[in-house]
Amino acid sequence: MSKLGVVFGGSRGIGCAVAQLLAQRGHRVVVVSRNLEAAQTKANSLPGGDHVGISCDVSNEQDVQRAFETITKTCGPVGYLVNSAGINRDALLMRSKSEDMVSVLHTNLLGSMFTCRAALRSMLSKGGAIVNIGSVVGVKGNAGQCVYSASKAGLEGFTRSLARELASRNITVNLVAPGLIRTDMTAGLKEDVEGRRIPLGRFGKPEEVAQAVLFLLETPYVTGQVLLVDGGLQLVM
Repeated sequence: MSKLGVVFGGSRGIGCAVAQLLAQRGHRVVVVSRNLEAAQTKANSLPGGDHVGISCDVSNEQDVQRAFETITKTCGPVGYLVNSAGINRDALLMRSKSEDMVSVLHTNLLGSMFTCRAALRSMLSKGGAIVNIGSVVGVKGNAGQCVYSASKAGLEGFTRSLARELASRNITVNLVAPGLIRTDMTAGLKEDVEGRRIPLGRFGKPEEVAQAVLFLLETPYVTGQVLLVDGGLQLVM
């Protein structure tokens, strides 16, 4: 059956690929981005009809609340929630600015807490599925990414705990942890160099991560899991 899927960070990268795949599967999609024009442009380009693009800063609690009020009022109850909005401010901890640390934690971790809590108001009565987007460095750690790794590791703990809380309400909560994926976040890396240390020998595509996200959204008997989509990178870290 068609469900309403809300994709935060849905205008580009992994979130964009998830929105595209959900639409192809016949679901109605709400694309959420800080940039309203980008969200609406992506929503209008999706196959099928009646998709919506809205703006929201996930690090702002009131902004998230307003976004879900708009979604439930104009689109109905949320069936799927995907949290793909994220930022990185990579640096050695000694060189990390306090404002950058706060921004990363607020967007990557606290933002997903805000969106999940807001989405539950419409999910509790009918069930649903949540997929958070973590990272392989949240599982394994990485020098120069202490703050980003902490935000994604926190997201893993949050995902497992929320899965325990919501299992009795027929709501699944899982996390996909990508490795090096061809997105804006990895644009500065040289794939011909960095790809050599990945067992599968290349960066992943956003569409490959989206397939894993869709699997977890549509599989009703999997919850509290971390699915690494990294070409085997965790094996050599």
